[in-house]
Amino acid sequence: MKIIYTVRLAGIILIGCLLLAGGAAASGSIRAYIGETIPLQGYSYGSSTVYLFLTGPNLPVNGVALNNIYARADEGHFTKVNVDSNDHWVYKWSTNSIGGRLDAGTYTVWVVNGPNDLSRLNSVDYSTIAVSLGTPGIALTTPMIPGTLVLSSFPNETSVVVNNEYKGKTPLMLEGLEPGTYNVTFSRFGYHKFFTLVKVEPGSVSEVTASLEQETGGLAISTSPAGARVMVDGADAVISPITIPNLPAGNHTLNISLAGYTPQEQPVNVIANQTRAVNLVLTPVSPFSEKQAAGLVPATLLAGVIAVLLAAVYRLRRY
Repeated sequence: MKIIYTVRLAGIILIGCLLLAGGAAASGSIRAYIGETIPLQGYSYGSSTVYLFLTGPNLPVNGVALNNIYARADEGHFTKVNVDSNDHWVYKWSTNSIGGRLDAGTYTVWVVNGPNDLSRLNSVDYSTIAVSLGTPGIALTTPMIPGTLVLSSFPNETSVVVNNEYKGKTPLMLEGLEPGTYNVTFSRFGYHKFFTLVKVEPGSVSEVTASLEQETGGLAISTSPAGARVMVDGADAVISPITIPNLPAGNHTLNISLAGYTPQEQPVNVIANQTRAVNLVLTPVSPFSEKQAAGLVPATLLAGVIAVLLAAVYRLRRY
């Protein structure tokens, strides 16, 4: 006798040709989950009925019926399937309707051309199909609810990088973010960078305000001669020599003055994390210029008086 069986599962077609002669057997293999319905079909030539039984984990050794695991094959219980006029048989095995519950593991479906259990197969033709049954997992898919990140800073117009990706300048709103923790960096020229981790919750708004600290440096100012009055950007005066710390990095203006010397205005650049030396030599005011300036007003007055007197004498002579 020849039995040809075909098994279809999840779009995969397994076709086997089982030559059954003198008790020889061939086998196929199926993988499925407990609770699924497994279609079994094949061909049987020379018999109008095939007898199916099952062996496997925690089942009686000689097998049970496929539709009732408490119905023992060695007590005459089988799952009987009719063979049609084309020698074809079909059976849909519902692993969820078997009178009990199967354990996960590998089972064997026996297809026999007579009502014989496992202990009495020497006188019949049969074939087997291996079935591996697993426990289905639980998969829960929930829609992702995005969150929002609102970023501001002092000062404004600070660049923002989120997870190593530039996003723009503050003030800034980032919407549609996947919930999770984000690495946010604020940066601006002349200021120390500001780093923070921000947790974005589903459907919520996370706000961050960054106060950036200016990068600072210093100036060590000396004058020749010493004792000059020094102003930085018009601020309160100090006397040289002087070291001024914690000045914002960048350009500044020094104003230096000392009695008897020409005032000076000097641009300087403060470098972050450094103290820059500034040495200024003052230029004395010329002594001649001072005397000229002192005598300028009396000489002008005298010239005016002489002019008035000459005009008066000229008028008297005419009359």
